[in-house]
Amino acid sequence: MHDIRDFIHRKLVFNTSRQRRFVLILSLIIGIISGLAAVFLKNLVHHATDFIMHGFDFTEGNYLYLILPLTGIGLTILFTLYVVKDDISHGVARILYAISKKNGKIERHNMYSSMIGSTLTIGFGGSMGLEAPIVLTGSAFGSYLGRRFHLNRKTVNILIGAGATGALAGIFKAPVAAVVFSLEVLMLDLTMVTLIPLLIASATAATIAFFFMGSQVMFSFELINPFYIKHLHWYIFLGIFTGLISVYFTRTTLFIESGMSRIKHKWQKWLLGGTVLGIMIYVFPALYGEGYQFMYDLVNQKATGLINETLFGNINDIWYFILLLGVIMLVKVVAMALTGGSGGVGGIFAPSLFVGSVSGVFFSKLINQLWPMADVPEKNMALVGMAGVMAGVMQAPLTGIFLIAESTGGYELFTPLMFTAVISYLTMRAFESRSIYTKRLAERGELMTHDKDRNVLQMMRVSQLIETNFRKVNVNGTMRDFTKEVAKSQRNVFPVVDEEDNFYGVIFINDIRHIIFKTELWDKTLVKELMFMPDTIVDPDESMESVAAKFQTTDNYNLPVIKNGKYLGFVSRAKVFSTYRKLLREFSDE
Repeated sequence: MHDIRDFIHRKLVFNTSRQRRFVLILSLIIGIISGLAAVFLKNLVHHATDFIMHGFDFTEGNYLYLILPLTGIGLTILFTLYVVKDDISHGVARILYAISKKNGKIERHNMYSSMIGSTLTIGFGGSMGLEAPIVLTGSAFGSYLGRRFHLNRKTVNILIGAGATGALAGIFKAPVAAVVFSLEVLMLDLTMVTLIPLLIASATAATIAFFFMGSQVMFSFELINPFYIKHLHWYIFLGIFTGLISVYFTRTTLFIESGMSRIKHKWQKWLLGGTVLGIMIYVFPALYGEGYQFMYDLVNQKATGLINETLFGNINDIWYFILLLGVIMLVKVVAMALTGGSGGVGGIFAPSLFVGSVSGVFFSKLINQLWPMADVPEKNMALVGMAGVMAGVMQAPLTGIFLIAESTGGYELFTPLMFTAVISYLTMRAFESRSIYTKRLAERGELMTHDKDRNVLQMMRVSQLIETNFRKVNVNGTMRDFTKEVAKSQRNVFPVVDEEDNFYGVIFINDIRHIIFKTELWDKTLVKELMFMPDTIVDPDESMESVAAKFQTTDNYNLPVIKNGKYLGFVSRAKVFSTYRKLLREFSDE
């Protein structure tokens, strides 16, 4: 017998070990694929933008910029309607939904459709980023390979994370930030089983990207001014400022997208959103596309293309320049939301970095004008501002910290990055408990990756937990009638009802144990004298959070479920707990 057990144990260990090695091989493949996809998409959008913008000059007031975004979004809508026939927007939210509700299944067309859709949108000037589409692309590869080899859901989710990690590492050449993103935003559990595949995919994708693109693929900046402790308080204030900007970013985006979603006709949304977006880009050329070139110029104190000079003239006055920075910081969010709300495909990663860089320059210039002795380094504030807005909007402070640290080629700004990112995150949390990625999913009960305890309860339904194997007792009966039901029952609680199942109360066997064997009382004692109405009952439409709270505040092991006065059954503490544990195990790593 022991030999058989040992054999089975060795077989299971061998199979588990072999599967883990296989997952590492798949992670390497996913890293290669996602790295190549990142390089391809970056080049595709770059050349598409060059082709579209060839010969255009804002200083000549070229009116084609009024219709370019409209054209790009229109082509994207045609592509999604007649080629893909599926919604391909909100890439990161779709990944979270797939992990939470679809057993890790991401549609196969996402391995290419998001890349094409984002190229059409952003290449023609849509004011969004490429990161979410490429992250969805990498995750779709991970999901496909995991399901192709019939791996379990937990392993498929790890491969989805590997795809997302590889895609981000390929875009930014920031492997540590990419790994942290998957842990913070996708909320994969931090175990060695999860971490090693992410590291392999991240390092592989970053190497692939660097091999094909060199420094061109990097979102990189060179530090000039070191960090001085005398500026620390300004970075703390910057954290508060970027936290408030993050609140504006999130609420404005959700408000505009909700408003656009109420317009049922796709082409009406396209015409309204694309037209307004075109006007905004014509006035503020910096809103065109991802905006990385503008960010790079702004951080390096060039700031070209901020406005259409044919409309406003040259920027000479510093206060005028600060005012324009404040305006563009706010309208970038509107432009991004209009792009997505009218049918475009893209993400919020680049816009959050854009708004963060402008926030940092705006804040530092304002401080230096009001308090010239402060001598706040504008470039450093721009870089730290990026981390601040990212930490707030995505509620992912570590991602913001490591992305900027890796992008600057070192960790000289690590201290101010930590202060600003954490304070921005805490400021944002004071107003919004959910990130822009998770807010709507959580409201619909479609999110399992964040706050698992609460979300597991949200997935449970009272109607699915009702137990009906309780013997009912007629309210007009006697104790003799009751004892007959006791003999047939395996439970110690009995609902008291009438012929139409109207609920009158319950009888606990323990409460009448001292008289139940006194046969002389059987015909003299009525059921009405034995029962009592419980203080706590449950409605079948009640939330499981409320039911769990009732169990926590009472000593009851069974609560009656009543609908419009009718008895339906009981919900038990044991079944609620076992169902909760089962669901929690399904969405957690062992």
